[in-house]
Amino acid sequence: MAKDVKPTRKNLMQIEDRIELSERGHDTLEKKRDGLIMEFMDILDQAQDVREDLDDSYDRAQRAINMARAMDGDVAVRGAAAALKEHPELTTQSKNIMGVVVPQIESSKVKKNLDERGYGVLGTSARIDEAADAYEELLEQIILAAEVETAMKKMLEEIETTKRRVNALEFKLLPDLRENQEYIEQKLEEQEREEIFRMKKIKAKKEAEERAEREEEEEEVEAVAADD
Repeated sequence: MAKDVKPTRKNLMQIEDRIELSERGHDTLEKKRDGLIMEFMDILDQAQDVREDLDDSYDRAQRAINMARAMDGDVAVRGAAAALKEHPELTTQSKNIMGVVVPQIESSKVKKNLDERGYGVLGTSARIDEAADAYEELLEQIILAAEVETAMKKMLEEIETTKRRVNALEFKLLPDLRENQEYIEQKLEEQEREEIFRMKKIKAKKEAEERAEREEEEEEVEAVAADD
């Protein structure tokens, strides 16, 4: 790559500017990468807690629905579920974490009172109420898990992208630029040495010509004096 660069002072200055800019960019990206990793670790800890809570909520919901089916029958459970009129609603917003846009999921109408579930209180048992409570809690945990998992995925993607950019600067662009810088500096030094050598030759030649002219003039003066 270095051989494709013309060894001029202008190119050297441009490369030095690019090196300085690339080094600053490399430092900035390294700080961003490290900050993203710290944020990711925090989200990872949160995700592990959310997963554990989700597993617990799922187990409770399964136990509750199994108990309701066993004691009240599938028909009663399905009838209570079909009576639901207002379904949960989700809205999404976003927040920025070190330049990474991650979702915020807001839910409504997930948790309901007994009179909001649509089935008659007198026609159902406490076991169905407990199952409904358990599944409403499970749904909230699923929504939270979706938010955290999506944020974690986006953070991980940004970390990988930033790492690739850091590596590209550190192992490709900067070494190439420094190689070009060294090549141009060597060529300019060679040109400078050649120019100094050429100037010395010109000076020596000029001095030799001047000596020859003086010797010629001295010979002419001596010749004139001899004639006199």
